[in-house]
Amino acid sequence: MSKRNQSQNEIAFVHKRKTNMSGLTVARLQLFHYPSSTVRTTVISSKLHHSFPSSNRYRPRTLHNFSTSGIAQSSSSSSIVGDLLDYLNESWTPFHATAEAKRLLIDAGFELLNENDEWELKPGGGYFFTRNMSCLVAFAVGQKYSVGNGFHIIAAHTDSPCLKLKPKSASSKSGYLMVNVQTYGGGLWHTWFDRDLTVAGRVIVRGSDGSFLHKLVKVKRPLLRVPTLAIHLDRTVNKDGFKPNLETQLIPLLATKSEETSVEPKEKSSTSSSKVTHHPQLMQILSQELGCGTDDIASIELNICDTQPSCLGGANNEFIFSGRLDNLASSYCGLRALIDSCVSPSNLSSEHAIRMVALFDNEEVGSDSYQGAGAPTMFQAIRRIVGSLAHEHVSETSFECTIRQSFLVSADMAHGVHPNFSEKHEEHHRPEMQKGLVIKHNANQRYATSGVTAFLFKEIAKLHNLPTQEFVVRNDMGCGSTIGPILASGVGIRTVDCGIAQLSMHSVREICGTEDIDIAYRHFKAFYESFSSIDKKLIVDF
Repeated sequence: MSKRNQSQNEIAFVHKRKTNMSGLTVARLQLFHYPSSTVRTTVISSKLHHSFPSSNRYRPRTLHNFSTSGIAQSSSSSSIVGDLLDYLNESWTPFHATAEAKRLLIDAGFELLNENDEWELKPGGGYFFTRNMSCLVAFAVGQKYSVGNGFHIIAAHTDSPCLKLKPKSASSKSGYLMVNVQTYGGGLWHTWFDRDLTVAGRVIVRGSDGSFLHKLVKVKRPLLRVPTLAIHLDRTVNKDGFKPNLETQLIPLLATKSEETSVEPKEKSSTSSSKVTHHPQLMQILSQELGCGTDDIASIELNICDTQPSCLGGANNEFIFSGRLDNLASSYCGLRALIDSCVSPSNLSSEHAIRMVALFDNEEVGSDSYQGAGAPTMFQAIRRIVGSLAHEHVSETSFECTIRQSFLVSADMAHGVHPNFSEKHEEHHRPEMQKGLVIKHNANQRYATSGVTAFLFKEIAKLHNLPTQEFVVRNDMGCGSTIGPILASGVGIRTVDCGIAQLSMHSVREICGTEDIDIAYRHFKAFYESFSSIDKKLIVDF
């Protein structure tokens, strides 16, 4: 391919929508390698009231698909890779990921529910609710749904290993202002050294009327850095390995300490405990971002985040380089598949089931939380949905029948074979990038896949000409787990564990293949649209 044609195709890829606005064209072109989190295309539609209107519907953004070489090629099919990059660049924390998912659902015509209210649901309607603003459950009701029919669910998680500010983060060492952090999850912590870091998360702000407001904050400029020790002072590091003490040596620098600066302000306010426990400079930056006074900040919950944007990489732009691919890539593919499977009223006209996506927090630390998969959030929602649609008391038998007819896809990223460490994989189960979703098996039930659930999921792929791969861990190595077994054992729902192959899992910067994103999206969308017809052909228990 000539450089001229390649350049034209790159422009075609970035130019997500036809537009005559030269400024937007230039902006999108500049985002081809480093998409800015400040620029995104917003789709506007009116709020849904109990059913999807035929107009004002979400229209998927049409992109050019990726060929096997990874170069953007003109095609009638579409790619969601550009939209995933936008999502990743917005979603620095589980709170931001949930807020962005909320925006996409509202734009698509889904109605926001409150868990504290009674729900009035109707067939053909799309609905969702959030919990803790870090967990989200969305669903669309088939027009032909009747009580006892199943739910077709894709579940993923919004959290990733990261550093979090300690409740008392202000400290100082050797003339520097430092920020004390906790390690969250099983991160590759050495990858966080020498990165341009900042903070993002949520803040509780006092309103002028005495109320308390929940706000999200994201400081986009580099604020923090964890510097490595010079090799001149650690001559054996390349031979012995880099093994930092996570309590004493994984502490980000915020600023130099002047003589006038102290860890605590001279005048302490009884109404401003955050100022006492966090550096005034940090609190001032947060107040500027939020447009409030430092005394108005009542509480903060912040993550340390890498400022480098998610982008395309590789010689043919066939890779995605990004933080938090585990597991925001799965979350977005599942969310987008649900939205696009309901893009017009006809999509639900012959559906007997309920389509659902559930995005949980705290998977990386075991899921045992109010907003995690270990809580009964999803199954309580199923019971409420069934009850609302029945317009009467639902018997335990009806709920049990619903669960037995339901199917759960636990979507979490998978370990692609590493070219430099291929011996770490079982010889005959080495998932590769760009080869489709990886179905995960484990005889000891670290994954919830069974022979039946794997068969059904592969039948969907077969029907739509989509590739799949399979993974088992070596017998001499430990196996990680997912939310799959947690949810499967909660009430006894059929479950398959699957994921997109990736490298550098739990690094501050991960990598996956662009084609796998589109394959996962198409597989998930096919699951919503085809599972009912496939499932009724197989009878196991009778």
